[in-house]
Amino acid sequence: MQTRLKLLAVFLPILLTSKMALSQVNYDESKVPPLYLPSIFISEKGKVIDSKEDWENHRRPEIFRLFESEVYGQIPKDIDQVSFEVNERANHEFNSIAKLEEVDIKIQRGDGSHVMRLNVFLPKESDGPYPIILLINHRAPEEDGSLAEEGYWPVAELIERGFATASFHAETVAPDDTTRYVNGILSNLYPEQKEKSDGLKALGAWGWGAIRAMDYFEQHEGINASKSILVGHSRSGKAALWASANDPRWAITYANESGCGGAALSKRKFGETVEIINNRFTHWFAENFRKYNGAEELLPLDQHMLPALIAPRAVYYASAKADEWADPKGEYLGLQIGSEVFSRIYAKESPFKTNWEELNGPVSSNTLGYHIREGEHGLFWVDWEIFLEFAKKSLGI
Repeated sequence: MQTRLKLLAVFLPILLTSKMALSQVNYDESKVPPLYLPSIFISEKGKVIDSKEDWENHRRPEIFRLFESEVYGQIPKDIDQVSFEVNERANHEFNSIAKLEEVDIKIQRGDGSHVMRLNVFLPKESDGPYPIILLINHRAPEEDGSLAEEGYWPVAELIERGFATASFHAETVAPDDTTRYVNGILSNLYPEQKEKSDGLKALGAWGWGAIRAMDYFEQHEGINASKSILVGHSRSGKAALWASANDPRWAITYANESGCGGAALSKRKFGETVEIINNRFTHWFAENFRKYNGAEELLPLDQHMLPALIAPRAVYYASAKADEWADPKGEYLGLQIGSEVFSRIYAKESPFKTNWEELNGPVSSNTLGYHIREGEHGLFWVDWEIFLEFAKKSLGI
C-alpha cells in the first residue's frame, strides 16, 4: 500500500497536468497563432548565410548546438572500444529467404560497459553487398519471441526487394519508461549526463543505438553502408532525425508521423504541444526543453531546422490524415521550409511547390519526399511501399 501511495504522489500531479493540457488541445486551424519562425539563413550575429562554407562552418553548428542544448540533449560520442559478437541463427521465421545475425554490440568507456542487441536480416540469394534499412523499434519485444511485426517491420518484403534490414529495441539502450530509462547506457556508460540540463535522455539514447548499429554495418562485407536508410515511426522517428543530424553516415532518413519534437513545427501549437509531450514523457527530451512548456514562441529554433541539419543527405516524411495529434500540416511545413537549405545551399531540387491543402499524392525529388495517407497513426505496408519507391530512386537502385 505504501508503495502505491508513493507512486500516486509522483504521478498524480503529472496526470492532472496532462488532463488539463489535453482539454486545451487545438485542432482548429483558425486558432493557430501567426507563424514567426527563426531564419535558417541568418546567424546569431546577424550574418546572412548564402554559401556552403558559411552554412557548414557557422550556421549549421549554431543550429546543432541549439537543438542539443534546448531540445534533445547530447548524444555522447566518446567510447573506448566497440566489439561485435555475432550469432548466425538458423531457425527463424524468414529462414527460407534470409539469414539472421543476432549481434551483441559491446561498448566500453572507462570502467563501464554495455551490451546492446541488434538483429540483422540479409538476403540468402547472394553475398551482397546490400543496401541496409535500420528500424529503431520503440515497441516492446513480441511475447512469442518473433522479431518482426507485420507492416511495422516488413522483413520479408524488404528482403524480396533486395535490401538487408536490421532493428533494435529501445530496451537494449534505454527503456521507454519515465523512470527506467536510466537503466541502460545512462547508468552503464554516461552517468554524468543524468545531472545535466542538456544531458542525454531516451530519444538521444536511441539515436546513440543507431550510431552503434552503423558501426557494425560499416565493417560488414555483406552490407553497403553507403546506401543506408534510418527509419523511425512516431517517437522513434524523432530519435531517427536527431541521430542523423549527429551522424552523417546515413544516406536517407525516414521519419514516419513523428509529430511534436520530430517533424512538426512546435510554434503552431496544433495537436500535441511542447507542454503536453514534456509532461507525459518526462524521459524523452533534455530538461531545458521544459522551459518552453506553454511558451513555444520563446523557442530560438523550430523543427524546420532539423532536416536542414541533415542536408544534403536525403530526408523523407510521412503523415496520416486522421493523425491530427501529430499535426500533418506542421510536419509538411517543417520539411517544406527546411528544404530551402537543400535548394539554396546545395542546389538540390525541392519538390514542395504545393500547399499542404492542395496535395494530391506523394511528392518527391531524388533527395526529398513526403506522403500523406488515409487512416490513423501507425507505420503500415502502404507507407513502406510508397517510401521504397523514393528510396530506390534516391539510392539509384
